[in-house]
Amino acid sequence: MEKVSDVGDKLGEMNLSYQRVLFLATSLVVLQAIVLFSLGQPAICECGYLKFWEGEVLSSGNSQHLFDWYTFSHVIHGFVFYWILTLTAPRLSLRWRLLLALGVEVTWEVVENTPWLIDHYRQQALAQGYVGDSVINSISDTLAAALGFLIAWRMPILVVIALALAMELFVGYSIRDNLTLNVLGFFYRPEFIATWQAP
Repeated sequence: MEKVSDVGDKLGEMNLSYQRVLFLATSLVVLQAIVLFSLGQPAICECGYLKFWEGEVLSSGNSQHLFDWYTFSHVIHGFVFYWILTLTAPRLSLRWRLLLALGVEVTWEVVENTPWLIDHYRQQALAQGYVGDSVINSISDTLAAALGFLIAWRMPILVVIALALAMELFVGYSIRDNLTLNVLGFFYRPEFIATWQAP
C-alpha cells in the first residue's frame, strides 16, 4: 500500500496545464450544481430575479442571490485552504492544491444544503428562515473561496491575516454574525451570543 507522502509526490510530479485545471475546476462546479438541483435547491432566488448583492440577512433573499454577507466567510475559507494545503502538502503544485481546495469547498457546499444541516442552521437566531442556498449563490460561494485561495497565494501571510481579521470584524459588526460565530454556533452557542444575535 502506498504511503500518503508517496501519493503526494506522484501528484506533485504530474504537471497540469491551465486548460486541464480549468476543465477539472469547471467539472467540479457543474457537479456541485447537479447535486444541488437533485437536493431540490432552486437555480436562482424563487422570487424570480437575481440581485448582485443581498444585504438583508433576515430576508427570504439571503443566500439566494449572487453575493451576500456570508461571501466574506467563503473568501476566508480560501485563505484557510491555501495555508493548510501549503503546510500539509508542500510538494503539490499550486494547481493541484487549488483543485483540492475547490473539491473541499464544493463538498462543503453540498453538505451545507442537505436537509439535516439546513434544519440545524435554523436553530440559530439569524437563520430561522434559512432554506439553503440557491445554486447560483452556492456556486458564487465556491468562486469566492477560489478567490481567497489565490489572494493567499499572492499576498504575504501577515496581509492575509489582516484581511481575514478585518473581514470578520466588519461582518460581525454589520450583521452580528461571521465565520467564527457561525462555526462556534454549529457546535455550541453561548446564551449571551444568542441573545446578542436575536432579531
